Amino acid sequence: MHGLVLGATSSPAEEATLAALLRCCVREVAGPRGLVWPAPPYVLLRVGGTLLRARTRGGAALRLDGTPERLEQGAWRPLTSGELVRLAETELRGPRADGAANEEFAGQVAASREAVAAILRARAVTEPPADPWLASEQALVFGHPFHPSPKARSGDADEWTRYAPETHARFPLRLLAVREDALAEEGDVSALDALGEAPAGHRLLPAHPWQLDLLRDRLRPALGGALTDLGPGPLVSPTSSVRTVYAAGAGTCLKFSLDVRITNCVRKNAWYELAGAVELTSRLGPVFDEVGAVFPGTRWLREPGYRSAALGTGLLEGLGVIVRESPWRVCSPGVVPVLAAALALDPAAGGPAPYGNDAMERDPLGWWTTYVSVVAPPVLDLFFTHGVVLEPHLQNVLVGLDPDGLPREAVFRDLEGTKLVAGRHDLAGLPPRVAEALTYDAERGWARVVYCLLVNHLTEVAATVAARGGDELLRELWRAARAVFAAEADRLGRPLPLPDLLAGAPLPAKANLGVRWARAADRAAGYVPIANPLA
Repeated sequence: MHGLVLGATSSPAEEATLAALLRCCVREVAGPRGLVWPAPPYVLLRVGGTLLRARTRGGAALRLDGTPERLEQGAWRPLTSGELVRLAETELRGPRADGAANEEFAGQVAASREAVAAILRARAVTEPPADPWLASEQALVFGHPFHPSPKARSGDADEWTRYAPETHARFPLRLLAVREDALAEEGDVSALDALGEAPAGHRLLPAHPWQLDLLRDRLRPALGGALTDLGPGPLVSPTSSVRTVYAAGAGTCLKFSLDVRITNCVRKNAWYELAGAVELTSRLGPVFDEVGAVFPGTRWLREPGYRSAALGTGLLEGLGVIVRESPWRVCSPGVVPVLAAALALDPAAGGPAPYGNDAMERDPLGWWTTYVSVVAPPVLDLFFTHGVVLEPHLQNVLVGLDPDGLPREAVFRDLEGTKLVAGRHDLAGLPPRVAEALTYDAERGWARVVYCLLVNHLTEVAATVAARGGDELLRELWRAARAVFAAEADRLGRPLPLPDLLAGAPLPAKANLGVRWARAADRAAGYVPIANPLA
């Protein structure tokens, strides 16, 4: 088993693609079938009948050193992403699966690899923004570490790199004017009127230029009638979600529809999501006031209104834009908001260095304990005390760093993923589809909270903090995290299932490989159990 290794070189894009798919295979294919074996410093696994090995670090984060390998005739040979795709396909359509094929899967993995390569080429000749928060939003070169095609998106690279956060893109909005009798809006959208000037009898409707290209045929009958194209507007910068941009001049964020599949979803503002954002903003104001009184570092980004054109469901959704507060408006003076995902970057992966690195290295255990204390307790309080399900994954949380680089505030965002626990809120009077989209049952809501907070978020940050300290430091980090969770459990009266979590119940890990193979909606994604580092 420790025989000859035949070397090879590969590109950073290939290495990142291979690593992400291998992690998915460990978690969703080989692991549930008992075909993963620790063999320090390697992990061994069998996929599609072939024995593979990878040198790992970072515990449950499964960060890799070097190129994974496959065993062939007594020799370890470098594995390629194309080979791993074929092995994974064998498993996913084999006798232990449902037998269904997915002719798109290999192309999506390859497209993601080519997207990473295009991003790296663009970043080599562009400069990050001076705004440290925006720079953190645009630092996610390799994407979700447990997704088979984290950077796959529609369109060719020449098209989407003009709008990609990872390429440090900056582009002008397109301004439309919608006739007032065709206006669809709800809530406070005054921030939109600061972006330009509409003709008399019209209201300003900003649009993402990429989306306008995608809607060109459907828009043509309305232009010159209910809609007028006013031309380019102010410059904006895309944030990590691609479709949400920051308009610095107006001091606001704008969440557009974008009929493009990014990771698992086509990123469109459905009509019930437009209405739901405004409804949740109204309902959650008093809730966050109460949570902030208990945890003073807690912040959230309101989505007070939306605007669109009432020209049929397709254009209502396609042109819908949600106003979202800027994190600079909610953070305290001297506190710098940084995307949590940028704090979790793998320093050995070849991309940008993680933010807050100096403070992490000076006192990793103290930094981490402060981080968990700022981020985790309000999420638990919102769920158990208020029946609110946040999705506190790495791209939905901004962490406010003080001048010493220490975490002081947690900013939660994206009301699309925020839900209310069914039965704990009076939703009478809401359209049934809006009410349905706003709710999770308690079991599903808890699974979502635990996955986003522990598996997607804290596990990745812990791996970065422990990068130079090894396994012993990682164990210390999780002992400290457990103490924070236990203290909050005591304060809440130890409501179930929180004691189960502290007792070591397996964690639910979202099955991104499975949902992509099944071509299902992200909302339909299942979970696989993984080891609980709090145990």
